[in-house]
Amino acid sequence: MYRCLFHVDLDAFFVSVEQLHDPSLRNKPVIVGGQPNSRGVVSAASYEARRFGVHSAMPLAQARRLCPQALFVPLHFSRYVEASGRFMALLEATAPVVEPLGLDEAFLDMSGVAPDFEQARERAADLKRRVREQLGLTVSVGVAGCRATAKVASDHGKPDGLVVVPPGGEASFLAPMDVDSLPGVGEKTAGILRALGVETIGQLAALPAAVLQQKLGRYGEVLQLRARGLDSSVVEPRGEPQSMSRETTFEVDTRETKRLTATLHGMCEELSRDLRAHGKRAGTVTLKLRYEDFHTVTRQDSPGTATNAADALGATAAKLLTGLLAEDGRLVRLIGVRASRLVGPEQQLDMFSPDAARIQSLDRAIAAIRRRHGPHAIHTLRNPEK
Repeated sequence: MYRCLFHVDLDAFFVSVEQLHDPSLRNKPVIVGGQPNSRGVVSAASYEARRFGVHSAMPLAQARRLCPQALFVPLHFSRYVEASGRFMALLEATAPVVEPLGLDEAFLDMSGVAPDFEQARERAADLKRRVREQLGLTVSVGVAGCRATAKVASDHGKPDGLVVVPPGGEASFLAPMDVDSLPGVGEKTAGILRALGVETIGQLAALPAAVLQQKLGRYGEVLQLRARGLDSSVVEPRGEPQSMSRETTFEVDTRETKRLTATLHGMCEELSRDLRAHGKRAGTVTLKLRYEDFHTVTRQDSPGTATNAADALGATAAKLLTGLLAEDGRLVRLIGVRASRLVGPEQQLDMFSPDAARIQSLDRAIAAIRRRHGPHAIHTLRNPEK
């Protein structure tokens, strides 16, 4: 069956948006994430900064040591969301089926509008032109008959690339690439494969299936099919969110219960707002702590009844926090909370709780004030330090 898929990926997205707002940043080593003396990490780096070894998720202090001449700028998430919305709208006007992957990349199924790969190349070039002219951004596009090969193609062409892999040419295109450039091969899997002498995707494709089965189980079969350019997974439009989360890294490691609890309740209030915006309630709350030595633990519990109320989310998370602090005496570097097992908004009030309706009304009123006047327009006693 004929398939024509695009993988589109905006180049250095956060940096590019910052350069649109401040043209003086263009053609310079730029690092987005905050000031280098903070405890944060690199969210994005320009290609000029990447030449010095800077990459995302690297501590900002380390990025400064590698590239002392870099220009550090803070995150402006609202800018990125706005630019992403315009990008996705342009994609949806281009392809019948769009599957977003975060803010800056997506898969497009162009099978119904590009009957051959020559027309696919023309449409990809036109898409790149419109992104540049309408958004002021550059995008790399990979074109192939399957998702995995299209993703490798777009990565291979960065920045501002257009790589087309015609039908039948997938295996030969992939063969010389490093094995960890194949989707699904993370650091751990790459280590297992390299221990077997596998350095390239071609070597993975040629490895005896029994060896892969022994080392990676059935997942080894999936990776070998991708290495041969065979991937039957389809492009699917964006579905409902499966979870929502918030996390923050402290400037200084802490075990101060009051501060940890206040931060946690603040994040639960933000989650409550997001859940209401999507018409969702959470059946499970997960707490995440990263300690001073970077060891990370999670614990989860149910609030009893699926909820989007900040009080209920915060109470469940606070109980988990109390338990973890009692178990471990290390300082906390990062705290996070996730709401999952999301269900629709229908909820029957607890007939035995005379305050249930009042609490729901109060949460809705607080959310409305923050939507209109900003997240810090009103504080609650449960979160006095927000």
